Amino acid sequence: MKKENGKGDELMASNYIRFDWAMKRLLRNKANFAVLEGFLTTLLNEKIVIQKLLESESNQEDEFDKYNRVDMLAENSKGELILIEVQNNNEYAYFQRMLFGTSKLVTEYINRGEGYDKVRKVYSVNIVYFSLGSGKDIVYHGKTEFRGIHQGDVLELTPFQKQTFKVDSVSQLYPEYYILKVNDFNQVARSPLEEWIYYMNTGDIPDSATAPGLDEARQRLKLDKMTKEELNAYYRHLDNIVILRDNIYTERAEGRAEGRAEGRAEGRAEGRAEGHAEGRAEGLMEGRMEEKREMAHNMKSLNIPLDTISQVTGLSIEEIKSL
Repeated sequence: MKKENGKGDELMASNYIRFDWAMKRLLRNKANFAVLEGFLTTLLNEKIVIQKLLESESNQEDEFDKYNRVDMLAENSKGELILIEVQNNNEYAYFQRMLFGTSKLVTEYINRGEGYDKVRKVYSVNIVYFSLGSGKDIVYHGKTEFRGIHQGDVLELTPFQKQTFKVDSVSQLYPEYYILKVNDFNQVARSPLEEWIYYMNTGDIPDSATAPGLDEARQRLKLDKMTKEELNAYYRHLDNIVILRDNIYTERAEGRAEGRAEGRAEGRAEGRAEGHAEGRAEGLMEGRMEEKREMAHNMKSLNIPLDTISQVTGLSIEEIKSL
């Protein structure tokens, strides 16, 4: 495997296959379920047994998505749905994407005419290799609860509802979200979950790691078990990720530099504090737009579909065509 430390860094060899590639090519095999079950057990703090894998319509197969993201939909032994998604590069509307994914599953997996009591529990597990939102932690958990506006109490289930639905709280009926910000982990792993995040970040599994599933990963996710053809495809996948990330890092740096330069120039021309502030703001805005145009231009040169470029950059199809 390879390890990325920053913009332009070369990839460092490792003994194990990168997690997103394993999800797409290896962990879908029932013989390898123990690896994924171990990870989910560690994350959700309960024993997870995967009953089967289900088809997820959001798992795209165009050239861009082949290396940018991968997802997997599993059903556990309790009939709950677990959507695991790995996203390699920035997507500004990723929070809304998470909401769309869970909402779609809720409606997809209930039969017409069934009562609302048949709505299935959904877990959305998101492993992101980019800076999502603004926060200091590396793992975030989101769930739904209803809190009183006046009294501040949390709305609870009745004893009958608890017995009927076999849960203890309202939040257990709603989708739950987990976000693992893998690139932000830069410390020694001190817990089973951190051992998993360390592997996702570096592609390495220390001998001291004991988290559920990692021992199976050591046995099943070794590079030396891949055929020559599989290795070639795997390294092309890693190279594509590095190329796209390098383009994004470069374009962001150039956009910020141009924005600052234009802001200072316009500020000096105005000759007063207000003009300087406005010029700087306009310059930064233009810098960000230029960054998006450059990103779109590079993605277009890679023959990435226009609608995908539009989703990533926020530019319209017409703007992208004119580049």
